[in-house]
Amino acid sequence: MAEEQSQSGNEYREQRIANLRKLEELGFNPYGQAFERTRLSEIRADFAEDKTVRAAGRLMTVRRMGKASFATISDGTANFQIFIKKDLLSEQQFQGFSYLDLGDFVGVEGRLFTTRMGEPTIEVHAWNFLGKAILQPPEKYHGLQDVEERYRKRYLDLMMNPESRDRFNKRSAILAEIRNFLHARGFTEVETPMMQPQAGGAAAKPFYTHHNALDTEMVMRIAPELYLKRLIVGGFDKIFELGKDFRNEGIDRTHNPEFTVLEVYEAYGDRTSMKAIIEGLLPHLCDRVLGRMTVEYGEAKEVLDFTPPYREIAYRDAVKQVMGDDWFELTVEQARAKAEAQGVAIDPAWNHLLVTHEVYGKLVEKTLRQPTFVTRIPRQFVPLAKACPDDPELVDVFEFVVAGKELCPGYTEQNDPLAQRKAFADQAGDDPEKIDEDFITALEHGMPPTGGLGMGIDRLVMMLTGTEVIRDVILFPQMKQAGKPGAQASVPVS
Repeated sequence: MAEEQSQSGNEYREQRIANLRKLEELGFNPYGQAFERTRLSEIRADFAEDKTVRAAGRLMTVRRMGKASFATISDGTANFQIFIKKDLLSEQQFQGFSYLDLGDFVGVEGRLFTTRMGEPTIEVHAWNFLGKAILQPPEKYHGLQDVEERYRKRYLDLMMNPESRDRFNKRSAILAEIRNFLHARGFTEVETPMMQPQAGGAAAKPFYTHHNALDTEMVMRIAPELYLKRLIVGGFDKIFELGKDFRNEGIDRTHNPEFTVLEVYEAYGDRTSMKAIIEGLLPHLCDRVLGRMTVEYGEAKEVLDFTPPYREIAYRDAVKQVMGDDWFELTVEQARAKAEAQGVAIDPAWNHLLVTHEVYGKLVEKTLRQPTFVTRIPRQFVPLAKACPDDPELVDVFEFVVAGKELCPGYTEQNDPLAQRKAFADQAGDDPEKIDEDFITALEHGMPPTGGLGMGIDRLVMMLTGTEVIRDVILFPQMKQAGKPGAQASVPVS
């Protein structure tokens, strides 16, 4: 069967090349020139009978009927029907159209009219050949169902699936509206290094590279946080960065090693000012990009409502709601047994705090479906944040959770250099080289009270487009090379 498919594909290719040669014999340039045109979406929106228009796009369907043909072209903004009639074209143009294949690019000029079926149509008076497709496009309904093909050959996915194009158009609009929202509130967009001498700002495994000119080992950043805080020290008061982070870790439905992050820092702010940004930004995005405050998420069409204000719950209370009011009175052995009874694997060496955090990640978080701020988290898990004023064992932060997944942490940032050094040292253990001394030095020059947040853009786009698989919101997700062992994706398409 594979050989038959390959042979069939080769036959189609040879036939298309033969058609190309026929067009050349008729005097057509098969790879065309620039063509001044109006987008099809604009023609549709501003439709008027008998109006003359120029349009261009990829040939998606053709129905030939002797001396006339109906066809559909697509330019990525819309599809539009065109009408070809022998009486309206030169012999060369009419004959040439008969050698066009699906996937070819054409530019057309003609008159707008509406068919008896009510379909807006361009009556073509002249057309230009703009680009030949030598390979056959996938069949519209069954030709691109393979998950690997959709990710490896994203251009085919975008060509054949309007919903994919719409999703990535929404991603672009989300990024634009994030910038608009923050610029309108006085924030300055900045850029910090993606290659750094030392990993910092998160607990993650980095990618390493070598800088030839400096003859030194570098890491691809796992977070921009420490550089952004240096800018707060330097006098910037409201800043944000939209950029790539890299973590040499696993790939699954919600993780990709290369991902896009928004980080925001505001001098003289705290956790509550970051909460206000989230409760302003999310409704802004819903309104401007979606036109509504609700999203149907995933195959189950779960309705997520982004109308503020959002629920707030303390970490301990969230755990007790799932594990029982007596959870924090249990011994570590009892807690371990209770967690394992609910399917959570627990390391025998873990103390009660670590058991609790594993339970939170595996059982508690997924119960938080509507937008929720989880606050007052144990300090051991957030070394870059300030302690709560009423309890030094907890930090003044939130984790913003939607549909059972963390979307955004927000902090009252640590600005005490002595406390920060101790937190770094506790985290580094026996490896003092992990302490970023330059950042500590910057803090010792003084940093005002500061609020900060970091939001995963890929997950945000997933939430707002109702998508459950991160690869569906990244144009070119990381994949094993085709043909290598293990190259088949285990992540299903949404």
